[in-house]
Amino acid sequence: MSGNDPSPVPVPVCVVVDVANVVGSRPDGWWRDRAGAATRLLASLSGLIGRETSVDAGDGAGAPERVRIERIVAVVEGAAKAASAPDEVTVVHAPHDGDSSIVSTAQRYLGSGERVVVVTADRGLRARLAAGMLIAGPGWLNDLLGR
Repeated sequence: MSGNDPSPVPVPVCVVVDVANVVGSRPDGWWRDRAGAATRLLASLSGLIGRETSVDAGDGAGAPERVRIERIVAVVEGAAKAASAPDEVTVVHAPHDGDSSIVSTAQRYLGSGERVVVVTADRGLRARLAAGMLIAGPGWLNDLLGR
């Protein structure tokens, strides 16, 4: 073996996206057409399937974890429920508030044995997420998307 350590094998993850939070993170006029802004975000997410990257543990305590995006689940609410998405992106239409749908969706995937990354900047939502989930902000996702 050479003197260089091999990079760690990336862990497959399911990325659960707080669409309202990510769309709202960029002042690009999204408020004039919420469904259109959500549709544009959802269309761009499919290109991330299979992508390898790093994500922080969300608590600032650990080293970034190497991950490979295997599944993307986007939670939409309100007017954004009219958005369309490519087949590669699973869309969850929040029946009430988006935060509760994000928590239950992320918990369902975690409970089925998947490693989960939740993308949101919402501190209240972050506090409701179960231990063991990775948390990333909209900036992390926007950087991956080149936005």
